[in-house]
Amino acid sequence: MKHRTAAIVPAYFATYVGCYAAAYLLRFDFHLPADFSDLFWGTLPVLLLVKAITCLSTGAWQRSFRYASLSDIPYIVSGATIATALFFVLNATVFTAIDLAVPRGVIVIDWLLAIPAIGLLHSHHRLFLEIVRPLFGRQDNHRALIYGAGPDGIGLLRTMQSSNTEYEAVGLIADVPKKSRVLVGGVTVHSKWIDWSTIVSRSRASHLLIPSAVPGPEVRELVALCSESGLKAHVIPAVNEIVDGRYKLAIRDVAISDLLRREPTELDNVEISKCIRDQRVLVTGAAGSIGAEICRQLLRYEPASLVLVDHSELGMFTISQEFEARTDCKTPLRFVVANVTDQKRMDNLFSDFDPELVFHAAAYKHVPLMEENPQSAIRNNIVGTKTVVDLCDQHGVDRFVLISTDKAVCPSSIMGATKLVAEKYVQAVSAESKTQFVTVRFGNVLNSAGSVVPTFRRQIAEGGPITVTHADMERFFMTIPEAVQLVLQAGAIGGSGDVLILEMGEPVKIVNLARDMISLSGLKYPDDINIVFSGMRPGEKLREELFYSSEERSQRVHDKIFCGRRTDVQIADIDRDIALLETASRRLGADAATVLRDVVAAYVQRDEAPPTSLRPAA
Repeated sequence: MKHRTAAIVPAYFATYVGCYAAAYLLRFDFHLPADFSDLFWGTLPVLLLVKAITCLSTGAWQRSFRYASLSDIPYIVSGATIATALFFVLNATVFTAIDLAVPRGVIVIDWLLAIPAIGLLHSHHRLFLEIVRPLFGRQDNHRALIYGAGPDGIGLLRTMQSSNTEYEAVGLIADVPKKSRVLVGGVTVHSKWIDWSTIVSRSRASHLLIPSAVPGPEVRELVALCSESGLKAHVIPAVNEIVDGRYKLAIRDVAISDLLRREPTELDNVEISKCIRDQRVLVTGAAGSIGAEICRQLLRYEPASLVLVDHSELGMFTISQEFEARTDCKTPLRFVVANVTDQKRMDNLFSDFDPELVFHAAAYKHVPLMEENPQSAIRNNIVGTKTVVDLCDQHGVDRFVLISTDKAVCPSSIMGATKLVAEKYVQAVSAESKTQFVTVRFGNVLNSAGSVVPTFRRQIAEGGPITVTHADMERFFMTIPEAVQLVLQAGAIGGSGDVLILEMGEPVKIVNLARDMISLSGLKYPDDINIVFSGMRPGEKLREELFYSSEERSQRVHDKIFCGRRTDVQIADIDRDIALLETASRRLGADAATVLRDVVAAYVQRDEAPPTSLRPAA
């Protein structure tokens, strides 16, 4: 509020005058003495001055009325007590000397009245929102139930009661006995074990608000219950998701990522910060889904500088617009359009920016597309990785992190095979380099560009059908922010040559994912949107794997990170193989795919996986 102090100070002074006058009336049983007027008006300015000085020294006028709470009580009591003590001393000395001594009972009564009066003044806004307004109600408010009566649910209830929002909390649903008769904040706590249609009938609610901390499987159940009982489900984002304002209540529809959400990851922020803060950082593939999120999260740890590299002009323009609009970014940023296969250009970048930490996220990732373009996959995913790795070694980069994929495990696709070779090269160079080389491997991420979720969303918008390749197709899924959090954690704790594998949870059937997206769109399968099975595409597997046989007993180095140990690769051998692949990638025809398949079959066999798991591309 622009003129907040100008409104608060008169309100305080009016309250003080009223309390002082009431103290006289109570002290003399409403029979005021003849000299009351001289005594009252003669001492009132001094009382107000003392209390004003006390308010300034204790910061009472800076405390928010809108968000008044129990934490304000000690400050109100201590401020009133200090002011009364000072006035008591002045009364015993100055006022007594000039024959204006105030009866001590008046001073004590004024103190007793000032504490609740100032407390009421502080809380009047909350009293109106939480007590007065609900008595009359607002006809345009949506009646909403809140899921959970723990800290998240209660916090949401209090926020709704103290905010101007279009939702009115009419009850909480919690894990309490069926016959429970509990009220919290004036609203009923319903047992989640009774029929939800009964709860809806009693509360006349039309919406269910779900705190973001609720795990994904539970959200899935809640969405199904809401569908059966006629409620519309919404999610309340976590604080770090709310960008419109610190105290604004943001409510959004349930997204597919909510259904797959896992328990929050506990990060070692101290270790991550030591790795990133005040470091010169370079990220390749910075305009991609993973690369862009890496850059967003890196900025939280305040690196000395951040260089974003990508070969897509449009992608770099988009990410530069986003980052340059941020007002909280203190890190110098450079946006570079360059291809990681251009050795001379990349060498100039390393010379100019002298990075200390490199995240290599540049890669071609679309499996069917790379089946048709093996030369390009080899050039970008293998030769490009080799170029960046060699430059890190030559320029003395402290740490390098390769973003890999579960498709590199017993690869059946060109894309997976190229990522396996990239893993092997990083592992081989790490044995002879001072740079710490770490590889991080994980499965699919939700909502990445060109992935299954945006594809399904587009097909639903077009009226269907949704195409799924096979009824039994399964994939590991993780949200982009969680994947990147673990990438940063892995990059901070990994040793040179380590292949760190993210714990991806249980695999998800793609057909179930499609049905969930249909449901979340407010439609029904198969009445509104049908699912058709188109058959597996070249290079695809029914199920992906995260570990080779030799990695099955990998050491857990973090709650959600494993360290895989595999057979060592000699640098001479991998150099020879990459030279063969690079030569093949410059030829037309199927030679490149054949050479790649032969090279990778040997690596797979060495890692104790059946060589037949590498099936030829169709």
